[in-house]
Parts: sequence; structure tokens; C-alpha cells
Amino acid sequence: MHHGLLCSEAASRRGDDGVGLKTEPTSAHGWTCAGYVLFDPYGRRTTSSIYCSHRHGGASLIDMALADVRVLDLTHHLAGPFCTKLLADYGADVIKIERPNIGDPTRGSGPFLDDDPHQEKSGTFFHLNMNKRGVTLDLKSSAAREIVKELVRDVDILAESFRPHVMPDLGLSYEELRKVNPTLVMTSISSFGQSGPYAEYKANELVAYGMGGAMHNTGLADREPLGYGVPTAVHQAGAIAAAGTMGAFFGARYKGIGQHVDVSIIECLLGSVDRRIRELLSYQYSGEMGDRESLSGGFANGYFPCRDGFFVMAASGPIMFPRLVEMMGSPPELTDPRFITPQGMRDPELRDAFETAVLVWSMDRTKSEIVALAEENGLICAAVNTMAEVSADRHFNERGVFVDVDHPVMGTVRSIGRPFVMGKTPWRLRRPAPLLGQHNEEVFGELGYTGDRLTNLEKAGVI
Repeated sequence: MHHGLLCSEAASRRGDDGVGLKTEPTSAHGWTCAGYVLFDPYGRRTTSSIYCSHRHGGASLIDMALADVRVLDLTHHLAGPFCTKLLADYGADVIKIERPNIGDPTRGSGPFLDDDPHQEKSGTFFHLNMNKRGVTLDLKSSAAREIVKELVRDVDILAESFRPHVMPDLGLSYEELRKVNPTLVMTSISSFGQSGPYAEYKANELVAYGMGGAMHNTGLADREPLGYGVPTAVHQAGAIAAAGTMGAFFGARYKGIGQHVDVSIIECLLGSVDRRIRELLSYQYSGEMGDRESLSGGFANGYFPCRDGFFVMAASGPIMFPRLVEMMGSPPELTDPRFITPQGMRDPELRDAFETAVLVWSMDRTKSEIVALAEENGLICAAVNTMAEVSADRHFNERGVFVDVDHPVMGTVRSIGRPFVMGKTPWRLRRPAPLLGQHNEEVFGELGYTGDRLTNLEKAGVI
């Protein structure tokens, strides 16, 4: 049974070809559905052409792209939760499993509302887990592991981000879980992948950036190499994991083929847009390893001060630099033809002349004035905004980037909404990030754990 949509009547109407058809409304496990429903030989729905209203969260799912997808989320920290967030944001019923009393480690990560380090006030957890339902299970308990297997029977996808040995050690390897659900898609996100000499190594953002090679070329030439100051790698890996998961999901949905998706965070970075793919190709084709100074792109690329802050621009090269000079009123000291040559863009004397001219010009103007002039002159330029300015930006607000979310502990919180726009099956806020164990009664009740059974699980520390 999938999401309670395949009831006994629909099952009885399935023909020898394994396809079931049901047209009248059905209601089960909190779902009310009507329309044509096709089932594969395993009794699983094979088309999303169904009209659904899901009572969990009080929002209709009629036009959400992944309304008929259920995900069991055993991920934690950043990469895995970002993967499952992307699925939840477009309608998937994501059930997040956390450790009893403790929860996901990001509950202890800031920023915290009002600087109060409360496990329900973490902005990081809040952002990564909106639109999910949350339950608690101690996976060290055999009873909890059996509940996981019960949940696996009715999900399309299981995502986890433990080190490779953990799921097999728990008796929850893909080989074991596919016995319960033959078309299960299981996505495993780890630092170095499920196999290889480094498989069990621990890593973080800094380690991944350093091992991936890009750090070698980041920073000043005469100083130690540098890494990014924010966790870009794990978020990128989460996005790639979501794409890989959906590819495997379609294989399961339309071809009846379940599979294990192995996502290595560092391998995601090796082919990423943060220069690594370019530098790897350069080395593989020419043997060149590059240097840090070569990444500057010319001294007209960068950020510069102005009257009310800073602006950033990319104005080096034979096309952009003349436009910049014209925008600045063609100061004589910038008309030297060497400015538009690769060699000239590395000349210290020319750099000094350029920076002096820019400062004289920019300190008399505001960010908005400079950006407007740059737009008129066809330059790539933007203001360096504060977070307050980003939040108030008319472009982002007109496009509905931000959304006000009501949370039972934090009250109304403004947050980032959809990551992209789908015209026919849009993003929708259905619920805030769950409180720890908030949906235990609801989710486990769907499995028959009610009353004393549920109370006994809590007393035993299973949930």
C-alpha cells in the first residue's frame, strides 16, 4: 500500500497485468484522493495524475509536483537535510527521523532567535527542515529498527547520511531494506562515498575544499591557502543528491527498478562550478596546476568602496574596461592601451593608477548611483548589500523570495521560501520545521502504534 491510496477495493480491481484503476474518492492515512490511479505489480502507484488533499499541515497538495512521493529522512547536519528539503518543498511527504531528546545536530547550531540557544530556535534547522514531519527513534534499539522497516514498506525514497558502515551495522543496509520494498530508492550521502580507501574517513567543509584541490589556488600568492568561509560544498552536494534521487525515483516509478544512490560530497565538488572542474581539466589537458595570482582576473574585477558602502564589479578585459573608463568620464590616467592587455592587468603601477582613479570617482557616489550608471553602460556591477538591504530589496520581495512562517515556539519568522519557481506545480509552505518528535503520534499511529503501545515505546526510550 502506498500512502494509504491503494485500498483493498483498488487492489481487488487490479488485473493480471498488475495495473489497478480506481476512479472514486478514497480516504486513508490522512489522505483524501480522487482520480485515476495506476499501480505497478508491487501495488505501487505509477502515475502522479491524481488529485490529492493531504490533511497533514492543512494545505491542499492538488498542484504540487511531488504530492504522491513519500520520503524517509535519516539524514542530519547539512547536506542530507538540504537534499530532502528540496523534495519536501515541492510536495513530498518527508518524515524526518531524529534521536530522542537530542535531535539533529543542527538544532544546536546558530543563528538562534533572540540569541537564545534553544533546540527549537535554530535558524539553520528551521530553514533545512520546513515542510517536513518529524519523529524520534533511537536506532540503537531493535524495536526502533523494526519501525524503520515498517515505514520503509510505504515510502518511495530513504535518504541517509551516516558513514558507510552504519546502516549495514544496524541491519538497515540497502540489501536488507529492498527485501521489504523492492522498488525502494535509497540515497546515501557521505564525505567520500560508500567504497574506496577513504570511505570511512570523517570530513567537513574545510577538509573537502582542501582535498578537492581548489584551496591550492585560493588566497594571496604569498600567504597560506584559504577556504570558503561558509558551507557551500555540503549544500551543493545536497542539491546534487536531490537530483540523483529524483533520477532514481523515476526509474523506480516507471520501470519498477529500485536502486542505491551513492553520493560522495567530495566527488560532487570535483566537478563543481567553484573552479574545480576548470582546473582539473586544465591539469589533465595541459599539465598546468595554476597559481593563486592568476585567479584575480584583472584588478578591475573586485569590490570597491563608495560613499555609503561598497560595490562589486567585473570590468576587466578589452570589452568591459573601455565601458568602465567611459562611465567614469574618461580620466586620462586610464586611457593607456596596456590596461586592456592580460599583462597590463597584472602591472603593479597600472593597478595603483587604476585604484586611485576609481577611489576619487566612487567616493563621491552612492552604491545605487554607481549601479544605475553601470547598468546604463552595460557593466556587470552590483551593490554589496547588508542582510537588511537584501531582506528589503524590492526585486526579491516582488518575486516572493521571502515568506512569513508561523512557528509554535518562535512565533512568526521571516524565512527564505522556494529555491526555484515552477509555473504549474509551485512551491508551497505547508508547515514549519517540526518540533522534536512533534509527529510521533501521527506517523506511528499510521502504523498502528497508538495508546499504550506508543506510551510503552516512549518509556523504553525507543521514541
